[in-house]
Amino acid sequence: MNTRELQEEIIKLKKEKNICILAHSYQSRPIVEIADYVGDSFQLSQMATKVDADTVIMCGVRFMAETVKILSPEKTVLMPNITAGCPMAEQMSPEYIESVKKKHPEATVVAYINTTAALKTICDVCVTSASAVKIVSELPGKDILFIPDCNLGSYVAHKVPEKNVILLNGGCPVHAAMTAQDVIEAKKLHPNALFLVHPECKPEVVEQADFVGSTTAIMKFAQESDATEFIIGTEISIAEHLACDCPGKQFYQLSSRLLCNDMKATTLVDLYNTLLDGTGKEINLDKDTIVKARVCIDKMLELG
Repeated sequence: MNTRELQEEIIKLKKEKNICILAHSYQSRPIVEIADYVGDSFQLSQMATKVDADTVIMCGVRFMAETVKILSPEKTVLMPNITAGCPMAEQMSPEYIESVKKKHPEATVVAYINTTAALKTICDVCVTSASAVKIVSELPGKDILFIPDCNLGSYVAHKVPEKNVILLNGGCPVHAAMTAQDVIEAKKLHPNALFLVHPECKPEVVEQADFVGSTTAIMKFAQESDATEFIIGTEISIAEHLACDCPGKQFYQLSSRLLCNDMKATTLVDLYNTLLDGTGKEINLDKDTIVKARVCIDKMLELG
């Protein structure tokens, strides 16, 4: 089958089996086109709670599927490619963070949503890239242990100087690979373009931006802006999606290095095969993990 035929078969199967397909914005265009919902990871997990399907397929990486399961434990949650992980989410163990907490007993542990379910069980509150500044600013304590992304944490510390934000050496290797020189060179090539960047990038990259925000916020800004040229400082899929969705506007990747191999691990064939037979691709979490991990997520929702 060619791409179009595969897409048609996937649409047919998901309707026949009443299965909801979620796709993170970093997924390939063919997958995004046939997903029921597309967006940031936490946004998708919230969508999953509202659908009447008993089975949800997450086209993304493992921590995203775990979050879907935490919020919808009664649903069957499948991943088309069970090996798709996230280096940032998996780089810090609960044992390591417990040892760090002992050195900072007064600190509130703030976990970026890009963390494993196991790590969430020992954290006080979760944040997304869109909500991090607001939530940290509203926490009662002064000391904040922000994990795992030091670049997002640095951005939060800059925006909330009244807090003592403690950072560890962690983060997204794809976003962290971008340099200030990359921005300088991109702006030379496209002098009329606005630079839109994700806060997971290094501070020296972020400080050159015309707009800083989550993936969804970047896309919304570009779609609604009167400007017609943009340099996109996040995973390369976003420039492609925006180019398709906004004819008449030009979108340039900050660098070809902004490629997440884990996000690209899931293929249209993987999705098709999962719809045919999801055996071995189910996300299972024990009840204790679900209950404990949900605490920091509920706290995030409480704080907005």
